[in-house]
Amino acid sequence: MDLKEEDILGADIGGHWYYRSKAAALRRMVAPLAPRRLLDVGAGSGFFSRHLLTEGGAQSALCVDVGYDRNRDENVDGKPVLYRRDCGPTDCDLVLMMDVLEHVHDDAGLVRHYAGKVRANAHFLVTVPAFRFLWSGHDVFLEHQRRYTLPEIEATLREAGLVVVKGAYFFGLVFPLAAAVRLATRGDTRPRSSLSRQGPLTNAALTAVCAAELPFFPYNRLAGLTAFVLATKP
Repeated sequence: MDLKEEDILGADIGGHWYYRSKAAALRRMVAPLAPRRLLDVGAGSGFFSRHLLTEGGAQSALCVDVGYDRNRDENVDGKPVLYRRDCGPTDCDLVLMMDVLEHVHDDAGLVRHYAGKVRANAHFLVTVPAFRFLWSGHDVFLEHQRRYTLPEIEATLREAGLVVVKGAYFFGLVFPLAAAVRLATRGDTRPRSSLSRQGPLTNAALTAVCAAELPFFPYNRLAGLTAFVLATKP
């Protein structure tokens, strides 16, 4: 996840409509897998791993991020969370790459690197920002290198040797408004985040809109702000 956004939202990140809704979509996507051991690549604070530990039934998390200044261990609800700059082979059954691949030059290479560390039949859950025409100063601020369509990110995972199980867009109901704003300011790529703290009413309304989308989310291959892909290592 993007630590720059966590710096903006602070301790309220878990209640912010965007992260709360993305975590709910993640949980819905991986629920049938009943993952037990998580490998969270580019984990930052480990927000999404910690969510699956408290809400999704996972039992442990290994969070890997080159940005960590040291290794450390903690517990969430009595479950171990390890923070490491790198890792060796692991028996983790679900690899999370939440908003990671858009930051690196060789996206398929990064997936291939971690696919080599897990066993056959391990699953990967990948999220990336969607659609190049939505490029804005928000992407510049977060140091993105690209945005993806679903076919593009699915092709990247296949290039890395994975088998795509399913893909879908999320934040489809807020997509028209976000797209209108981005297109209205097209050409203005000054680095600045479009994510901010919201008042209680706005936050509750956007949370409700995204919650209403959840039942249809797995079938949405038309449009959204984020592309989700579930894949497996053969």
